[in-house]
Amino acid sequence: MAFLLFIFTTQYDPLNRKYTAHLALLFTNLFFAINLSAVKHLTNSGLAGPFGINVVRVGVSVLLLWSLFLIKPVNIRIQKQDRLRLLFCAVTGIAVNQLLFLKGLSLTYSIHASLLMLTTPILIVFIAAWILKERAGLLKITGLSLGIAGALVLILAKDNTGNGNDILLGDTLIIINAISYTIYFILVKPLMEKYNPVVIIRWIFTAGMFMILPFGWTEFMQIPWSEYTAIDFTSMALVTITGTFLAYLFNVYGIKILGSSIAGFYIYTQPVFAALIASVFLREELTLYKIIAALLIFSGVYLVNRPSGN
Repeated sequence: MAFLLFIFTTQYDPLNRKYTAHLALLFTNLFFAINLSAVKHLTNSGLAGPFGINVVRVGVSVLLLWSLFLIKPVNIRIQKQDRLRLLFCAVTGIAVNQLLFLKGLSLTYSIHASLLMLTTPILIVFIAAWILKERAGLLKITGLSLGIAGALVLILAKDNTGNGNDILLGDTLIIINAISYTIYFILVKPLMEKYNPVVIIRWIFTAGMFMILPFGWTEFMQIPWSEYTAIDFTSMALVTITGTFLAYLFNVYGIKILGSSIAGFYIYTQPVFAALIASVFLREELTLYKIIAALLIFSGVYLVNRPSGN
């Protein structure tokens, strides 16, 4: 039902489109939050390795994206001068991003991962400013400092509760993943403006699938499908269909209708959803240091994205 809503509401009146876009962005971050706990369930139970899950989630997404093309054909030829950029988007947005994210998540806590991914908006502002040679003001530098401080609180905290196996390594991989996703976001923006966004995502996922296969094929072949229960299959479906395919499409739709600034606001909801879900299903504790880290990172994101004139 949600997918049909996404496909067909684009023809309705502007107010309905905006309402649907807000719902799309809210569900995007809810899907991402559910995805965190679903991945942890599969990896902690020995039902799939992180690289094997990547093969499933990206492979299923590729199949669904091409199925969507059959339902609603949009065949736009990518110009020759843009193909190398598209390839780099596949490297940074799928290969490095997906592999490191799930590997890091399997080692750390889902609450850590959701909070550390909040540093992405901060990194986007500063890397874009570095590339475009824009001067960073006091507010943005303060925001960066707060974001770094929040990340350090998470990484350096001595927390042995929950289900993390190697918190330091896991958090480090999540941060590298955030840097990779930041580069992807900057690289893909001109392509999203020039071509149909769904077409771009389809080609990025298709190219990325071939990149992750050498790393994830062994773990994929080791997935014990015969041992899966209904809950396990549901978890894998949540990772692949809602947490990847629908989340990417809903996010693109929300940005297209409402703009990236409003879409960026919704990222604040993801750690809230993640904390609630992880506390119920994974028994992760919302300790004081996690709250302090969240406040520091939230403040950093707010200051970095605040207009300089205010």
